[in-house]
Amino acid sequence: MDSANMSLHTDKYQINMMYAHWYNGSHNNKTVFDAYFRKLPFGNGFAVFAGLERIVNYLNELKFDEASIQYLAEQEESYDPRFLDELRAFRFTGNLYSMEEGSLVFPNEPLMRVEARIFEAQLIETALLNFMNYQTLLATKAARIKQVAGADQLLEFGTRRAQEADAAVWGARAAYVAGFDGTSNMLAGMKFGIPTKGTHAHAWVQSHPSEEDAFERFAAALPQQVILLVDTYDTLKSGVPNAIKIGLKLKEQGKRLLGIRLDSGDLAYLSIRARKMLDEAGLQEVKITASNDLDENTIFNLKAQGAQIDSWGVGTQLITAGDQPSLGGVYKLVAREVDGEYIPAIKISGNPEKITTPGIKEVYRIINRSTGKADGDYIALQEEDEVQQGKDVKLFNPTHTFIRKTVSNYDAVPMLKPIYIEGEQVYSLPDLGQIRKHHKEQLRLFWPEYLRKLNPELYPVSLSRKLWDMKMELIDKHLAGKQPPE
Repeated sequence: MDSANMSLHTDKYQINMMYAHWYNGSHNNKTVFDAYFRKLPFGNGFAVFAGLERIVNYLNELKFDEASIQYLAEQEESYDPRFLDELRAFRFTGNLYSMEEGSLVFPNEPLMRVEARIFEAQLIETALLNFMNYQTLLATKAARIKQVAGADQLLEFGTRRAQEADAAVWGARAAYVAGFDGTSNMLAGMKFGIPTKGTHAHAWVQSHPSEEDAFERFAAALPQQVILLVDTYDTLKSGVPNAIKIGLKLKEQGKRLLGIRLDSGDLAYLSIRARKMLDEAGLQEVKITASNDLDENTIFNLKAQGAQIDSWGVGTQLITAGDQPSLGGVYKLVAREVDGEYIPAIKISGNPEKITTPGIKEVYRIINRSTGKADGDYIALQEEDEVQQGKDVKLFNPTHTFIRKTVSNYDAVPMLKPIYIEGEQVYSLPDLGQIRKHHKEQLRLFWPEYLRKLNPELYPVSLSRKLWDMKMELIDKHLAGKQPPE
């Protein structure tokens, strides 16, 4: 999809709303939208923001070509030709503020803020959410797996089970952002510079007269990258012994067998037995890789059983986020311009978690100077400057307001960085190495209680008192307007 025109990578109701705004002359009205998610995926204590690079690529290329215009002209809505002319001149001219990729992020805080004409802000909603939701979900899943795997090598093997090519390529990138070491996807490797890794399939073994013959020919072809899949027939009676034979031959030639791969069976038992056999043969340097529908839960349990596995190939459960295949991020109007000034906008719902937080907001990460750790995230209205002045900050849970604490002696790190100003990109996209470094630095800011896989502690995300009061006033105002007359 990268090479295709992306102007119609949107929902039809966005086009219809754009048309209705144009028809009524309101299409140039300025608006502010927040993109965020309401609930952490996988029961995790944090999420990892990803997708910004693709969003930037999308906005830089966003325009309606003649094929798109012609397609719109054929719709049953019978759009006015003058509207289609307006689309021919379409460019993104607004402001975009965003978290940096690799940042740890939390529910109900803006991950991106869009300030633009309603005509533009409405069109880009679907694509922004598509890219943000998928890549943030995958990066979060990868981070959970990384937390369990520790220093072990992690390889992304999910391409053949991904929901189409884009999911495979950008999913590999999201996994690499969050700490994976390589991918099997060659296109992702070429496109992003991710190290590529691979062994061979069972078909390689099956296509030869014997397993030993298959291993020998593979080693002859790729003597510097010999990793042998040992479970085509019988792992312990055939696969590992034949791999040992090849390993000893390579050793005599001044080369070495890098590893073996287990892809089925009782991985804990087989890895323990295989490790013993390799060590007894003098092949202590040979690593053991495991694959076969792995995720953080399986890896956690295998480690608890004493599995002797050095490298993990994770595929289906990562690339599809099997236990929670969507993030549920949303994009909500929080302010609109009236007579040259922005006024806050709120959405009220019968579901309390769907009530939006109005106004143009900034997000600050409050870092305790004594501990070097994050005490919480603080969301304040743009005009507030208490944290810049270093004044005491009162953090309280917006859902359970009795949970509160006051923080002093801190650094307030602004989390939303300017990406576009008046349609011009002002942010230089970092390379993946820089993003991975940023992600590791982010992890070091948090106490282990917030990062653990099981029952993580709830990280505080607080509203300023001024923002809280404004939200309550708007709720009261709108609810009062719905009260029946006495």
